[in-house]
Amino acid sequence: MNRQNYVDGFLCPVKAQDRERYLAVATTAAELFKKHGALSVVECWADDVPDGKLTSMPMAVKLEQDEIVVFSWVVWPDKTVRDQGMKAVMDDPAMPKDMPFDGKRLIYGGFQPILVV
Repeated sequence: MNRQNYVDGFLCPVKAQDRERYLAVATTAAELFKKHGALSVVECWADDVPDGKLTSMPMAVKLEQDEIVVFSWVVWPDKTVRDQGMKAVMDDPAMPKDMPFDGKRLIYGGFQPILVV
């Protein structure tokens, strides 16, 4: 990755029992992201994500008792490829429509890297 890449980041709550279902959907989505120009896709299942007093990842997604935080990102060559690729992914009929998480609590955004070491 370099400073000219573009990164989409995602944070969402997933029911612990839906881990395999989430992984299946994420695998399909990752293949589509790569098909439409992404360089890499990373999906992370929370392992050491503490509760906070003022802010935290669990608080950000309003984590419920039976849920786990998932943190993921997609690296694109640049923002132009990302804009075109993201639209193509969303329009692709192979993109799963039934997501295994509460989309109202999904947090996402696009980022320009400022330090890559």
